[in-house]
Amino acid sequence: MSSPLLQAGLAPFLAGFAVALILFKLRLGGLAAVAGFCTTAWLMGMLDIAYGTARQRVVVLSLAAPALGLLADLAFRPGRTTAYILGVVFGAAALWAFSASIMQKAPVPAFILGGGIVLFVSWTVAMTASLHANSVRAGATGPGLAAGLVFLASLDARLGMALGAASGGFLLVQMMVGRIDAGLVFALAVGVGVALLAAAELLAGRLGWTQLAILAAVPIAARLPLPFGWPVWAQTLLACFYTAACGGAAAATLHVAKRGWPSWLQ
Repeated sequence: MSSPLLQAGLAPFLAGFAVALILFKLRLGGLAAVAGFCTTAWLMGMLDIAYGTARQRVVVLSLAAPALGLLADLAFRPGRTTAYILGVVFGAAALWAFSASIMQKAPVPAFILGGGIVLFVSWTVAMTASLHANSVRAGATGPGLAAGLVFLASLDARLGMALGAASGGFLLVQMMVGRIDAGLVFALAVGVGVALLAAAELLAGRLGWTQLAILAAVPIAARLPLPFGWPVWAQTLLACFYTAACGGAAAATLHVAKRGWPSWLQ
C-alpha cells in the first residue's frame, strides 16, 4: 500500500475512472479528480488536517476548491468573470497556506516569493477554471500539470500526480462514451490542487521559477487548435499531447538543471 505507483498512479486512476463512469449521467463526472486526490491523500495518511501545517493547509484548500466548484455548478451558471475571480481568491489563499514559510525570509525576498506564488496560483487557477465548459480541454490540463512533477519523489508530488492520474480516468471514460461534463468542480480540483502543490515544491527548493513558468503555460497549451471533425477520443489524445508536452518540458528542464544534459545530446 506504500508503493508510489499505487498511491500516485493506479489507485487514483481507478477511483477517477469509477466515479466518472458512475456519475457522468448525473453530470457529476468532474468529481473524478476529487476522488483520485482523496484516495491518494487517504493512502498517505494526509486527511488528518488538525495540525495546520503548510501541507495540511494545501490539502484543505485542495478539498475546499472542488466543493466550491460543485456549489457553483449546481447553484448558478458561471459567467465569464467567475474563473478570474476564483483565481484571485485562491491566489490570496495561497498566502495563507504558505505564510509561515514566506515570513521566514527577509522582507524583500519574502515580498518577491509571496508575490510570485500569488501570481502563479492566480493565473493557473483562472486559466484552468475558464476551460470548465470544455471537458476535452479541461480534462487535458490534469495530465499536463502533473507531468511537471514527474521527476519529484516528495509527498506533494505524489498528490499532484494523483490529480493527473484521476484526470486520466476521467478522460478514459470520456473517450469511451463521448463528451461528459467537467465543470468547475473538476477544473478547480486540478487547477488549485496542482498549483498549490507546485508552489510547495518551489518553497522546498525542489522546483524553480523556470519550471513554474512552464507549468503556467499548460492551460494555454490546452487551448491549441483541435480538428473540429475529429471524434472525441482523438481530440482528447491530441489535447493531452499538447499539455503533456508542455508539462514534460518543465520536468525536462528540472532534470537538466539537476543532472545535466544526457550524453546523447552532448
